[in-house]
Amino acid sequence: MAVERSFSGAARRLNVAQPTLSQQIKALESRHQAVLFEGRRPPLRLTPVGRDLFALTRRMFSTSDEIDELLGDRVDAAALSIRIGSDSPIYAVRLAQALLTAYPDAAVEVRIDNARESLSLLQEAKVDVAIVSDPAMGDQFFYEPVFADYLNVAVPASHRRAGQAVYPLQELAQERLLIREAASKTRAATESLLTAANVNPARTIEVHSREAIREAIALGMGVSLFFSAECPPDARIAFLRADRQAGRAQLTGYVVCRVERRRTALMRAVLAAADTLKPLSPMPLHNLQAPNLADPYLGHARMSPSRA
Repeated sequence: MAVERSFSGAARRLNVAQPTLSQQIKALESRHQAVLFEGRRPPLRLTPVGRDLFALTRRMFSTSDEIDELLGDRVDAAALSIRIGSDSPIYAVRLAQALLTAYPDAAVEVRIDNARESLSLLQEAKVDVAIVSDPAMGDQFFYEPVFADYLNVAVPASHRRAGQAVYPLQELAQERLLIREAASKTRAATESLLTAANVNPARTIEVHSREAIREAIALGMGVSLFFSAECPPDARIAFLRADRQAGRAQLTGYVVCRVERRRTALMRAVLAAADTLKPLSPMPLHNLQAPNLADPYLGHARMSPSRA
């Protein structure tokens, strides 16, 4: 009735007579001396006690569904449907492909947003799983590292360093550096690396997409830094390893799901697919630490010990 907001609608949904349903509600309220609805005319409105009871029963039925799914031996491949949210198009598509390889008939949806929005969608059950980089997460999430990456310096093919494997970061003091917008994780990692190396570029120009920056480099407007997974072959551009990388990855990506769903058959299938991505990681995943980040919206980050 809380959903239908009327006795008649709830009775039709439950396939019972309306007087029977009314008597059951009256008996429940009488037994516990609690009023669940404000009046009896539609649209029905829950009292504070009614709202609390409704929330508890929804959790109860959700848990019952999860128990049924957990006890299932395997995923129904014909009925598999998975919604992926991610801030990394490359790894989101790789996960989708891994799932389709294992379950060719699966229905897969990929949604690209920033990390914060991807986690919000996961929290609201609008996606089933997320792949996000350096996330700040609360205890309601389980997450597992999938990739770790480092920064490359991208220069025009005509650049004096283009034929070399390594770029000396100190030379950025004489370069025009193309940088992403302030909210970009590539920019944050770039600034962190340059601060650690005590390097100040001669000039910076802000450009708001990696595609535009690649075109600007090809035109000779300047140089930039990209994560290695974002460096597709391009005859116009040379990608060089920076000579003063920090002793850790500049970016780590995680597959994330809600804690209460991580042992379900669906998530077991997703995590198995995610495992196939790990050998593709540009840097080794061993000895990774949980992100030391906090977000007022989501709480403090933690790594589940069971698969860390």
